[in-house]
Amino acid sequence: MKFFIDTASLDQIKEAKDLGILDGVTTNPSLMAKEGISGLDNIYKHYQAICKIVDGDVSAEVISTDFEGIMKEGKMLADLAENIVVKVPMIRDGIKAISRFTEIGIRTNCTLVFSAGQAILAAKAGATYLSPFIGRVDDITWDGVGLIREIAEIYAIQGYDTEILAASIRNAKHIVDSALAGADVVTCPLSSILGLLKHPLTDIGLANFLADHQKANEKAMATK
Repeated sequence: MKFFIDTASLDQIKEAKDLGILDGVTTNPSLMAKEGISGLDNIYKHYQAICKIVDGDVSAEVISTDFEGIMKEGKMLADLAENIVVKVPMIRDGIKAISRFTEIGIRTNCTLVFSAGQAILAAKAGATYLSPFIGRVDDITWDGVGLIREIAEIYAIQGYDTEILAASIRNAKHIVDSALAGADVVTCPLSSILGLLKHPLTDIGLANFLADHQKANEKAMATK
């Protein structure tokens, strides 16, 4: 499973890359705003800055919700860098645009997906990635990870090439559960990725090892 980081923070992207596990980035205008980035020119320059850090795919989201607008924005975003993937919402004109983008060789990420039916439409349109928002599904007392599992089974049966990109990740357990459910990619905050490092037994084991090492050194010094 590939690891994407969901942020517009260049520092966090660099930190994730330094870990040696970063495969790509997803971001959007809301995340840009959190970093104080506004204005189309500045947003586009920031996407280019991200693409210079990351070798893998970078999802850049359109703002328009009509077919013509989505196509215009998508082409502009795709021209920013070779590793840009155009993020398109799961709406009627979005599916229409994804189909057209597929025809002209522009890769896409179909976002705001909440059902298996939507996942089928996105795959039929040729989306490169599909982003089910599992955290938001959980928020309405449905099973977000179960949705990933259902989509993965459908895609396997039908032979769809679209990669399942588990989004709206809230914690490290979501990452593990998404991997078990068949997600091809997970996109999440850096905190969730770092959460995978943590386990109390690791902390205890390391503390015991360091204590034993200190005792051995003290004993060796005493015998000199």
